[in-house]
Amino acid sequence: MRLLAGYIRLVDQVNFRLGRVAMYLLFAMMAILFWSSLSKIMFRPSLWTLEMAQFLMVGYYMIGGPYSIQLGSNVRMDLMYRKLDSRQKAWMDGFTVLFLIIYLAFLLYGGINSTTYSLQFSERSYSVWQPYMWPVKLVMVVGIILMLLQSFAELARDILNLRGHPPPPWPAPVISESGGGSGGRSGGGSGGGCGEG
Repeated sequence: MRLLAGYIRLVDQVNFRLGRVAMYLLFAMMAILFWSSLSKIMFRPSLWTLEMAQFLMVGYYMIGGPYSIQLGSNVRMDLMYRKLDSRQKAWMDGFTVLFLIIYLAFLLYGGINSTTYSLQFSERSYSVWQPYMWPVKLVMVVGIILMLLQSFAELARDILNLRGHPPPPWPAPVISESGGGSGGRSGGGSGGGCGEG
């Protein structure tokens, strides 16, 4: 049990810090889009801005995904879940997080194949700017790996809850069920599964 708690603590800390950094990619994306609009009006239009903003959005989404799982801010169906006690929520979360793990495993397989292809053949975008595609695909693979690690941490948290051991506290503030989140964690319940997506 100590090993599970250590794993949860390590993964939570890593994804918490990376998620907080990824939040600022939104501002970088906004600055690029602002420059894109400004350059169209006042200067020569930039060829790289829209595609670069899309690449930053991929980083924002993929690196921030594990942080979103950790906060319990993922989409879930609350019709039945809200009525369950903490033990039943742990069972439900443990069951549903398995589907997320399977889905992410398939994504990882495809992401690795696609990244390998991009590196092997120096794949470029078909746009006028023609950037290499491997950096954004590598970010996707890293993000999927981080989401897998976080999903396993959520499963481990559910196992600890079911065995009556208190899981380690989350490094991030938790979204309460009454506080506007879409079915976040509350009172030691687990937030891993129930309809991630």
